Amino acid sequence: MPDETISRLAARIDQGRGLAPADLVLKGARVFDLITGDLVETDVAICGDTIVGTFGTFRGRREIDLAGQILVPGFIDTHLHIESSLVTPFEFDRCVGPHGVTTAICDPHEIANVCGLEGIRYFLGASSRTLMDIRVQLSSCVPSTHMETAGARLEAADLIPLMDHPRVIGLAEFMNFPGVLMKDPGCMAKLAAFQGRHIDGHAPLLRGDDLNGYIAAGIRTEHEATSATEALEKLRKGMRVLIREGSVSKDLHALAEILTERHSPYLCFCTDDRNPLDIAEQGHLDYLIRTAIALGCPALAVYRAASLSAAEAFGLKDRGLIAPGKRADIAVIDSLESCRVAKVFAGGVELTGAAFAARETLPPVARHSVKAPRVAAGDFRCSGNRVETPVIGILPGKIITEFLTYDIAPEDGDKRPDTTRDLIRIAVIERHGKNGNRATGFVKGFGLQRGAIASTVCHDHHNIAVVGADYADMALAANRLSEIEGGFVVVEGGRVLAELALPLAGLMSLEPFETVRDDLVVLRKAAKSLGVVLEEPFLQLAFLALPVIPHLKITDHGMIDVDRFEVIP
Repeated sequence: MPDETISRLAARIDQGRGLAPADLVLKGARVFDLITGDLVETDVAICGDTIVGTFGTFRGRREIDLAGQILVPGFIDTHLHIESSLVTPFEFDRCVGPHGVTTAICDPHEIANVCGLEGIRYFLGASSRTLMDIRVQLSSCVPSTHMETAGARLEAADLIPLMDHPRVIGLAEFMNFPGVLMKDPGCMAKLAAFQGRHIDGHAPLLRGDDLNGYIAAGIRTEHEATSATEALEKLRKGMRVLIREGSVSKDLHALAEILTERHSPYLCFCTDDRNPLDIAEQGHLDYLIRTAIALGCPALAVYRAASLSAAEAFGLKDRGLIAPGKRADIAVIDSLESCRVAKVFAGGVELTGAAFAARETLPPVARHSVKAPRVAAGDFRCSGNRVETPVIGILPGKIITEFLTYDIAPEDGDKRPDTTRDLIRIAVIERHGKNGNRATGFVKGFGLQRGAIASTVCHDHHNIAVVGADYADMALAANRLSEIEGGFVVVEGGRVLAELALPLAGLMSLEPFETVRDDLVVLRKAAKSLGVVLEEPFLQLAFLALPVIPHLKITDHGMIDVDRFEVIP
């Protein structure tokens, strides 16, 4: 064993015993003990990145008086795509760390769908430079299905060389649950390679014997439960359930009734997708915590789900408690109910502006990734002789959609948008330079009356998605995305009303998160001016192209019947 390791261990032992001053002592606060549920006034001694002393009085080379405050373990977001925060991992670190998040378990499959292993390696490199601890799950479904065109394809052989990387936990959300049940060879190869390691799940509405088969493949955790009965079945069958509350998918209210002290060892929190504007206005995991408590969930159950249970679920045995030997991830809050975060320590480092400024960063990757064909107004016509027309029905607060059917009569060979019935055009345009595919259809639920909205954040293939009531505006919006290297655009009457450039893979801004937050305010206002009624129209649009979420979606291949797992002829 290296002398340096022995020296660190010796220092921890001596500082924990009180034989030597600790590197840092947090004094005078009360610790929320997640084992007993007690609030106990105690000093907390820290040596380097590790807690070494609790339930006593300690001396420190540096001491911080936190009298009147409460200390809780740092929060763990168990499933998210940092790209969906629209900023780089370094800005994400600076954005959510001060909200008490000290560990983030990310799946970089958004960037992987654009540039493959280059994107995953970018995240692995960033994870060793951030103050919070970013852990990476290797993206299992790139692309998510055979019914879309992505910028890359990852097979088991691509992932296996990275599986022993120290920042890797296991295999990320296995979205292609039909592929698992049908024993698709590519799915089977990935599952076989990761047997005995952590495999994360993604199986919305999957129940009964099909759920048995899915779990039997070695899948341990899942975040797509949208009702208490679905979540309880998954718990009873051995899955850890991740309660999700993001910018679009909001399941906390539906699942609050199961967040009890009895169930909490098997429940975790995740955000999946949460943008800087929602973080600024509401918070991150701190928002989930105070919301859950306001809904009547016991504080002990809630804080366990936010840290200890999350650490246990993902095999992170070195964190989740304020206890000797654990990583010094600590949030300082005013009360359990409000969860207002005053200070945060991640690995013993206080998250301050100076600490963030001292980090090394990495240059961006996947620039100039939007290679879409230029489109004209006529490209958005929707031909077909059948009056009966499938329509994607948006369910606000959910990424599940309805499979609706409306009579839309063709006029001059085109089924026109009908804003009186909130039936507007949706289109997906392949943007990776692979085939130039275009597909059109109808969607209901935006409330849009004029103009168009377009985005290159388009799960998970990240082609261009555009909705609109006017074909010329749709063309302008789509073409503008190529010019700004991807992002969001709102157009009306031949004029760009607002835009946000996301030049890193067409997914992330190179600007500070504060700039992105402010730009999102302008974008939402512009979308609302078109009649849009959705709280978060841009991410809602992005999920309309994900063909593993029931029931009706659209990709560059066409309209997708997810239940039948096929392109509608």
